[in-house]
Amino acid sequence: MATASYAIALGSNRRHVRHGGPEGVLRAAVEALAELGDVERVSAIHRTPALGPAGRSFANAALLLATDLQPLELLAAMKRIERHFGRRPGRRWGPRVLDLDIILWSEGIYRAPRLAIPHPEMAKRAFVLRPLAEIAADWRDPLSGRTVRQLAALGARIRG
Repeated sequence: MATASYAIALGSNRRHVRHGGPEGVLRAAVEALAELGDVERVSAIHRTPALGPAGRSFANAALLLATDLQPLELLAAMKRIERHFGRRPGRRWGPRVLDLDIILWSEGIYRAPRLAIPHPEMAKRAFVLRPLAEIAADWRDPLSGRTVRQLAALGARIRG
């Protein structure tokens, strides 16, 4: 099986008893993701205002992971990591110890009932694009043809 690369977004806005605040949670999540393949690059951790009812600001980052896992296998592994960190099902945009999302895949577009790659909300989320642009600025969104750098700049102009 060939190795594929994935861009993964990480977020946290709650403390973890063992890993501490959201920044510590993200650092520990990077280590957990490294067990699934080769972490090729990791962005800086960014503080982001909360959306919706989440209340507290988020720590956000992105990483590139090379792995032999197929998209649904990776999704299942990431959901196990989230549960291990104490994530429980809850309301959308609510507070969470750890949120992991597959944003892009080196093989292009993937669609399944539980997973869409590229992530359908990617282009609307500065908290995803800003860290992702640090580590994969030239990666192209297979739907729009724009690079992550271009999407991040477009989003900054729209919001700015």
